[in-house]
Amino acid sequence: MQKRVIVVGGGLAGLAASVAIADAGIPVLLLESRPRLGGRASSFVDQTTGELIDNCQHVAMGCCTNLHDFCNRLGLTDLLRTEPSLTFIGPEGQQSRFAAGPLPAPLHLTGAFARLGFLTWGEKLSLAGALKALACDHSAANRSFADWLREHNQSERLMERFWSVVLVSALSETLDRIDVAYARKVFVDGFMTHRDGWTVQIPQSPLDELYGSRVTRWLRERGGEVRLQAGVAELVAEEGGPVRMVRLRSGEEIPGDEFVLAVPCERVAAVAPEALRSHSVVTSLAEIEAAPISSVHLWFDREITELPHAVLVGRLSQWMFNRHRILGRTGDVESFEYQVVISASRMLAGESREDTISRVVGELSEIWPQVAQARLQHARIVTEHRAVFSVKPGTDSLRPVQQSPIPNLQFAGDWTQTGWPATMEGAVRSGYLAAENVLGRLDRPRQMLCDDLPCSRLSQWLLGLNTNGASGAQRPE
Repeated sequence: MQKRVIVVGGGLAGLAASVAIADAGIPVLLLESRPRLGGRASSFVDQTTGELIDNCQHVAMGCCTNLHDFCNRLGLTDLLRTEPSLTFIGPEGQQSRFAAGPLPAPLHLTGAFARLGFLTWGEKLSLAGALKALACDHSAANRSFADWLREHNQSERLMERFWSVVLVSALSETLDRIDVAYARKVFVDGFMTHRDGWTVQIPQSPLDELYGSRVTRWLRERGGEVRLQAGVAELVAEEGGPVRMVRLRSGEEIPGDEFVLAVPCERVAAVAPEALRSHSVVTSLAEIEAAPISSVHLWFDREITELPHAVLVGRLSQWMFNRHRILGRTGDVESFEYQVVISASRMLAGESREDTISRVVGELSEIWPQVAQARLQHARIVTEHRAVFSVKPGTDSLRPVQQSPIPNLQFAGDWTQTGWPATMEGAVRSGYLAAENVLGRLDRPRQMLCDDLPCSRLSQWLLGLNTNGASGAQRPE
């Protein structure tokens, strides 16, 4: 008889698990408590403008091989655009184009780093030495990256103007709260192993279209079922035995054979089978801290820059996204939307909405004088207080593997052991790994996890990296 697989949670991890299992010919029942899929990668209607806007701008990198595989399976690649370059804007307003040159990795970005006009040549040489040391340092985990940087003679100015700019955006944490291993993951996999690892892909449509309607249609075409607003109260297991059903908040009970729990880590204890709630695998999740990300959405009556996006150095804001350009809107329009991202946004706590908006608009006007002539039609702030898990030293020891202590129950979420920080790639990897466990139990073994980008021979020789870059393995331990 066909076994019934139930996935609880419609974020990226749950979607990836569902897609991987369905792709193996096994229909899935996907339960999501909210009225939309995507989890933190979702959209909503702004009531003032009537526009569908994203809760936060999401981007991917070329090194996100499993996220790209997920999009390929679903036919979503037409909704992503690859950026050939980035623009860094220094504290004094100088613009620096960041793009790869013709040399192989890790030398492909030598010219890009050399063009960073807000750094001195002495700082660039110091930066190059630290990047090489980071690539070669395999034993610095469970330490603060800020401490590591100081030990490698990185000045406070260089930490503020380069290391913090990249890592706060990538990991949404300050340097003193970042484990060296996570910093190494970003720089080695993103910048040093492969020519395409650093490239940025940006969705050209609202996230609701990217991870909502198309995914639902794809799963239903393969015999699956997606139920929205189906909040799960708990998983029910036999005493000392397997999970046997899901109990919804409505009281409805749905029996199943295999289960994937893909909810945020802070929700696991409430939903997990009662016998599992006191297990150390679950209780340790309470020690995983969260980090916030805030997005400031601004609508002006004119375009303030033709740049589709920009990295802002030494400011409250880290990224500016020109939604008018990114979404490819043409013709006469009366409003131009910009999204400004502030990662690790704890400093905004207690500050009024008006003050934050004023600070952000003020920063933009320092860079683009035309902001002073533009009329701000509408503004709003969206803060995800638990946007990502905090990559503090020691966090990895709290992250469980996908196989729970109950054989027919898998965990999925970027908070599980994936070898990655809290990213869309990490979420998809967790879903694929959970799916592999389910398929193995159903005698349908299949490898879903994709290989990392291959490490160039020059990187292997110059930096002592192996064929799989920073992690050295395709699967987490």
